[in-house]
Amino acid sequence: MRIGQVYHREYFLNKVATKLNRPRITTVLKPAWMKTPQYEVGKNSTQEELLEVLRNQCKLIHTNLIETTSKELPQQILHVFREFHVKKSISWNDERYKTYSLEEHLFSKLADYGIDFHLWDPELKDKNIEIAEKADVGITFSDITLAESGTAVLFTDKNKGRVVSLLPKAYIAIIPKSTIVPRMTQATSYISRLVQDGIRISSCIDFVTGPSNSADIELNLIVGVHGPIRATYIVLNDK
Repeated sequence: MRIGQVYHREYFLNKVATKLNRPRITTVLKPAWMKTPQYEVGKNSTQEELLEVLRNQCKLIHTNLIETTSKELPQQILHVFREFHVKKSISWNDERYKTYSLEEHLFSKLADYGIDFHLWDPELKDKNIEIAEKADVGITFSDITLAESGTAVLFTDKNKGRVVSLLPKAYIAIIPKSTIVPRMTQATSYISRLVQDGIRISSCIDFVTGPSNSADIELNLIVGVHGPIRATYIVLNDK
């Protein structure tokens, strides 16, 4: 049996329709809503205004936010490494690192600072997960950033393992300022357009909002329950 294979779909759906005493519904029409407030929130906001919303939200989700330029990005990341007392790190194998010269000006020099750096390698398979479990920090880019909730949206693939943002003790999200949108509405609309255009996207899209936390027990907020206990967002002025 192949994972994800669907069996007896027509038989099952026909049986359900029969039990409901109605014909099979084969076309679903999207409702024409009279009001769509979800599209209006932050609709005309500038990137600077959205950044201010994100900046304020980060205070509520226990996340440090740093603003920087392409030139200063390597030093800012190194500064966070020192703050987190990083000895072992893991990162996506992301083409955008070359755009900002991170491989040349940071990653290749981390050994000089006594920091072990691992770039995600699909050939290593589960070994990557073992390394992520022992890492002090994981680094990724944010593909879409939700100002309203302070959420980094991550499109994973074979070179961008999802555990990089989940298993290390701390997490750093590099956020190009151009990726900041008002809220979840814009993220889901963008993803929907990709699908409609036939563009292949990740089967796993992660929504990461600061460090892990839980308030399940007597409504007491506890940070760092099942993932990174600290998070830093580095907003990169890419305009």
